Parts: sequence; C-alpha cells; structure tokens
Amino acid sequence: MALVTSTEMFKKAYDGGYAIGAFNVNNMEIVQAITEACREEKAPVILQVSKGARAYANHTYLVKLVEAAVIECPEIPIVLHLDHGPDFETCKACIDGGFTSVMIDASSKPFAENIEITRKVVEYAHDHGVVVEAELGTLAGIEDDVKVAAHAASYTRPEEVEEFVSKTGCDSLAIAIGTSHGAYKFTADQCTRNEKGILVPPPLRFDVLEEVSKRLPGFPIVLHGSSSVPQDYVKMINDNGGKMPDAVGIPEEQLRHAAELSVCKINIDSDLRLAMTGSIRKFFNEHPDKFDPREYLKPARANIKELVRHKLVDVLGCAGKA
Repeated sequence: MALVTSTEMFKKAYDGGYAIGAFNVNNMEIVQAITEACREEKAPVILQVSKGARAYANHTYLVKLVEAAVIECPEIPIVLHLDHGPDFETCKACIDGGFTSVMIDASSKPFAENIEITRKVVEYAHDHGVVVEAELGTLAGIEDDVKVAAHAASYTRPEEVEEFVSKTGCDSLAIAIGTSHGAYKFTADQCTRNEKGILVPPPLRFDVLEEVSKRLPGFPIVLHGSSSVPQDYVKMINDNGGKMPDAVGIPEEQLRHAAELSVCKINIDSDLRLAMTGSIRKFFNEHPDKFDPREYLKPARANIKELVRHKLVDVLGCAGKA
C-alpha cells in the first residue's frame, strides 16, 4: 500500500466515533515503534513531521523512513503529514517532496490574512492530490518552533468557521478548545489538585467543539496539543536525574470523548518524547558502563510502542479500523 491522504480515514473516523492518531516523528526508532504498534493493532495512522524535525533529520531522511514503514507495514494506511507548516514555501516543498497531507498554520494572522494564506496552499495542494489542514484559534505552549504565550492564546470562534472553511477549501480544521502545546501545558495556578495531590487541568471547552460541529456537520476537526503527559514517565525522568515538576497534560477521558464527537485527528507528541527520555535516563542510571545506542534505544523504542498501543486502543478508539 502506498502513502494515502487522510480523506477516507477521516470519513470513516467521523462516522465511527473514533479518531486517528497523529504522531510526530524525528528518527527511525520512533517511526518503527509507532507503525509496529499500528500494524499489530490494525490501526490507520498519520506520521507527522514538523519544521523542526525537517531541520533536525533532513526532509529526505524522514520521507525515506516513512516509505520504509509503508513497505514493512503494508496492511495499514499511512499518511505523511506536515505539522504546523509556517508558510506557503514550506508547504510547497513538502507537497513537492512526497507528503500526502500538509498543515498551514496561519492562525496567528488576522482572520482575512489566514484565509488568504490558507487558500493559496489549498489551491496548490489540491492541484497535486494533497489534502490541507488549517487552524482557527491559537493554542498556548511550546512545541518545536511554535511558541505562544498563555495570554496570547484564544479559543476558536464558532461563528467564523463556516466562512473560513468555505473561502479556503481546507479539508480539515484544527480548533482551540483548551489544549496546549508541550509537556508544560498549564501553570499550577490554572489547575486543581486531586486527592492524590496530582495537578488536574481545567476541562476542555466541549461547548465550543459542539457548536463548531453543528456549523460544520460531517467536517473533520483536529486537536493539537493533546498529549496526556503520562505521569509514570515524568516520574521515571525525575527519578533518574531529571527535573520536570508539575508537567501535566490533557486527561485521556476528555480526549476519548472528543474522539466520539467530530474530532477525527488527535496530535500526540510530548508523550512519545517523555517515554523515550525516561527510558534512556533509566537505562543509563542502571547501566552506567554502557555506550551502544542499539542497547539504550531498544527499551526506548519498546516503551514508545506500548504507549502508542495504549493510545490506539484506549484513547483514540481506532484499533481494528485499518
């Protein structure tokens, strides 16, 4: 099976009440872990590449890694997607370079300018058989080159979505309902503590999601900044020399509820990085004499694979949907 677009994936997800996992990839081990879990769970998947990942690993290397995954996992549909494309030129380079989906993120621009930039990307992408994700509303937090202060974040305005989708022709829409980029999504002041003393973030704005869904019936919605920041891995990092106090993510039950509505794509990034970092820190703490990357990356890859499997089955609901 060749790389595919997300069009058919999203239609099935919308009708079936589940979401597709969109996982950011940076190296071979992460690609292997994600796709092996998806193959075993018979789940479709979106492999995302950010501007930062392209700068780190090189566009060609990343594309070839994903193409290798397609060869190794022919049973599952795989999309290669540009995450947070900052401008037309970056989107064009990815469209010309083998991607089947791109995101143009002009959400920081005024509404009319966002429409103009997005429409230009859509016209070029559609002429080349590629689909486009756009964004309305601005998420707080830090992820690669995306840096938005909390005071600059804004919820999506439901009254704008129909005009935006109509004028841009985008194929899916990322909205802001309270998720946030990175592992430090919320300050302690924004959270409450449960009976175990664990920080609990404010609930997502499902009222905004439901109103957007009413205005765009059948249209696929995307959630960014949706990592749950597994506390087991935060603890593993801290127990092995790290310093990540008060890192907190989106509760998984809220993500599952979003997937049952109109959210067809949920982005997951920080969780994988935490699993890799925690695994490597633990390995070196237990084996200070080791130095072979094959040895310390092997448990990291295994832990990412199990984390992805959990997301597919228990959070996204897309296991068995390939």
